[in-house]
Amino acid sequence: MIKYICSTTLLLFALFTYSCSPTAETASESTLATNLPGQSGVQDDQSDPNILNIAVNSADHSTLVAAVLAAGLQDVLTNAGPLTVFAPNNAAFDKLPAGTVETLLKPENKKTLANIITFHAAPGSYTGANIKGVMGIGQATGDKVKVEVKDGETYVNGAKVLGTVKASNGYVHVIDQVLLPPES
Repeated sequence: MIKYICSTTLLLFALFTYSCSPTAETASESTLATNLPGQSGVQDDQSDPNILNIAVNSADHSTLVAAVLAAGLQDVLTNAGPLTVFAPNNAAFDKLPAGTVETLLKPENKKTLANIITFHAAPGSYTGANIKGVMGIGQATGDKVKVEVKDGETYVNGAKVLGTVKASNGYVHVIDQVLLPPES
């Protein structure tokens, strides 16, 4: 419980710090989409939600949303796609060593953070059934993730796929670990 409170406090601090920076708007879920510049700020209540909309409206992905914003990749997740995103939930980020998320959210680490977030995205539209049938998927970084099926469960680079959500521009696969790209 204490770890959860500390993680939540650190995340709120990071979100507050980011939202108070001169180039950012507010990061609250109710106003996030309306305050974003460019394509990611377009409101459309008629169409199915895109990948960014799904993440923003998921209480389990607030850390991922903060990271996407800090990396400046929000418009990528609203593009027409198709795109497949392996989306670590907040519990996945909590598994990282203490201070990792806070360090990555700093402006001086934007390039590193963008590389990590980009490693979670694959060009193309991979359904839950599609990923089970492949050995690896090429990510937007140019690297590949390994896909395995064990006891009927799908794993991507060791991260368990907890669920899949169809978006207007691809698929979101919720995972229980943060994927780290291979070191250059």
